[in-house]
Amino acid sequence: MREINIAGKKIGANHLPFVVAEMSGNHNQSLEVALRIVDAVAKTGAHALKLQTYTADTMTLDINEGDFYIDALNSLWHGQSLYQLYQQAYTPWEWHKPIFDRCKEWGIIGFSTPFDASAVDFLESLNVPCYKIASFENTDLPLIRKVASTGKPMIISTGMATISELDETVRTAREWGCQDLILLKCTSTYPATPKDSNLLTIPHLRDLFNVQVGLSDHSMGIGVAVASVALGATFIEKHFTLRRADGGVDSAFSMEPEEMQQLVVETERAWQALGNINYGPTEAEKASLKFKRSLYISQDIKAGGVLTPENLRAIRPGFGLPPKYYEVLLGKKVTKNLKKGTPLEWELLLE
Repeated sequence: MREINIAGKKIGANHLPFVVAEMSGNHNQSLEVALRIVDAVAKTGAHALKLQTYTADTMTLDINEGDFYIDALNSLWHGQSLYQLYQQAYTPWEWHKPIFDRCKEWGIIGFSTPFDASAVDFLESLNVPCYKIASFENTDLPLIRKVASTGKPMIISTGMATISELDETVRTAREWGCQDLILLKCTSTYPATPKDSNLLTIPHLRDLFNVQVGLSDHSMGIGVAVASVALGATFIEKHFTLRRADGGVDSAFSMEPEEMQQLVVETERAWQALGNINYGPTEAEKASLKFKRSLYISQDIKAGGVLTPENLRAIRPGFGLPPKYYEVLLGKKVTKNLKKGTPLEWELLLE
């Protein structure tokens, strides 16, 4: 399967999982906080930081009732209009360049999720290396065409999309010039639960569309993300904040720096643990073979003596004959005096 190169960083099964920290609106409308978030992300070992590029006006209408009012009691954003939410959450466009410049200073990749054509044009002026498509926009085919026509790698979250919708999205992206595509399993609830994560979709998604796959994870902790690596995820995205206690539109399900650092470490360990299909001792295990059970003389026995359950046992270490020969050897005679603790070998037996 084709590996993907984003700004010199290779993404694929033969490379460490690519870990992305999503800033979203957790800067709380402070550029200083946004830059501190970049600094903190870089120190965790994550590979990239992602923004979202929109304004309230490019996302929705300024209406505070009906379809535009968030009245779901279980929503983190209950009691606000969509317009009010996006006013709080958006990243001012004039901040993008200083944020991306700070990413470059740290050697991490900065990119963004555009939500309309004007955002794509703006991000192109900043020469971003790739684009993310959010789950809620994965059926917005005009946006898919616009982004794909840049020819840059696309990462598409698949939250809520049916197979037929994804097929249409993937076909559109490829027809309009996208050669490098990553699909992310995503559960579009905030926060998401492990039970609703359905990670077994990941290898199916990979094989169905012949693409690199990953996880856009809104669950708490690192367990779901680490498990996804074992199922083939090569790209992990998690929301990030300096401290959940600072508040912010997405802070409740965002990772703090210590957690992100742990995520980087543990996804790398999960990837290392995949290894290859292997049976028999590895090189590292060969020294442990001596601790397997084998057949030993357990009581002194004279030449011509008969092997019995009293003087022959399967014990550790492993320098004698394998235990599978135990029943075969009972009743056989030995060629010479054998002391307790002698590993049994074929040459010690009479024909």
